[in-house]
Amino acid sequence: MPRVIDNTDTESATLGEVVDALGDGFDPRDEESTLAAAGLLARLGRNEHFLGDLLIEQLKAAPRDDGDAGGYGPQAIVLSPLRGTAFMRANIWPAESEPCFAASGAKTFVYGIPHDHNFDFLTVGYFGPGYRSDYYEYDYERVAGIKGENTELRFVERSALATGRLMHYRAHRDIHSQLPPEATSVSLNILHIAAGGGWLDQYGFDFDNNAVTGTLNPISTEVFLRCAISMGTEAALDLAEVVGRSHPSDRLRLASFEAREGLLDDVGEREALWREAEVSGSRLLAGEAAIRRAALAA
Repeated sequence: MPRVIDNTDTESATLGEVVDALGDGFDPRDEESTLAAAGLLARLGRNEHFLGDLLIEQLKAAPRDDGDAGGYGPQAIVLSPLRGTAFMRANIWPAESEPCFAASGAKTFVYGIPHDHNFDFLTVGYFGPGYRSDYYEYDYERVAGIKGENTELRFVERSALATGRLMHYRAHRDIHSQLPPEATSVSLNILHIAAGGGWLDQYGFDFDNNAVTGTLNPISTEVFLRCAISMGTEAALDLAEVVGRSHPSDRLRLASFEAREGLLDDVGEREALWREAEVSGSRLLAGEAAIRRAALAA
C-alpha cells in the first residue's frame, strides 16, 4: 500500500509559501527530497482556511473572469502550474448521500475502479473522514498488460485517508480501489510528472480474478495513429507497419495492429496479421494476438 509518512511538525503554511518552497518539484527516488516535499504538503494541510478562501475568490471572480476556469473541475482543483516535475491539486470526494453522486454515479469519481498509477504522488487528508481504499501491491515488471492477464496481487488493508494522514503513492507498485467516504472529504496532492511518463502504462485490475483489465491512460499519439490508419492511405499504412514492427512502445505497436485489422474484411488476412504480431518479440503483442486469433477461429 502507499507508504504512510509520519510528520510531527505542527507548523502551517500558505499555498504561496508551499509552491515557492517546492520549487521545481521533488524526486521520488531521493528520500530527502520526498520527505521535504511531504513536509510542505503537511504544512499546507494544516492551513484550515486556504482552500475555502480560494474557492470563494474563484466564485466571486467567475462572472467577470474565466481566465483560470480550465484549472477547476467538478472534482479536481489545480492549485499550482506545472513547475519542473510537479504540480499541486485538491480533490473533492463526495459521499454516497451527495446529489452529485446520485446524478453522476460512482465511476465518475473513480470509485470501485481498481488501478495503479504511472507517476508518484504525495497526498494528505485535508477535510472530512477521507475516501476509503482497498490497498494492494504488485510487481509491475512481471506484467505485460494483456487484458485478462493473471498477476499476483497482494492485499494489504482497507483504510481511509483521514484528515492529516500523509501518504506516498508509489508509481507501478501501489494499487487501490477507492470507496466513497462517509461524508464529503478533500485531499491535497503533489504530483511528480516525469519526462516521458505518459508512455508508461497505468493499469486497471480485477481483484476477484487477480487479473489486468487493460490500460487506463490513452495518449494522443495512439489516437492520431489510429485515425491516420483508418483513412487507409499508403503513407499511413507504411507508417503503421514501421510502428507495429519496431516502435519502443508496445502499446503503440498493438494499436497499429488493431487499427490495421479494422481495414480487413477477410478472416484469413486478419488471422495472418495477428500471426505476425504473435511472433513480433513483444509479450503484450503475443498475448493479445493469441486472444484475437482464438476469437477468429471461434
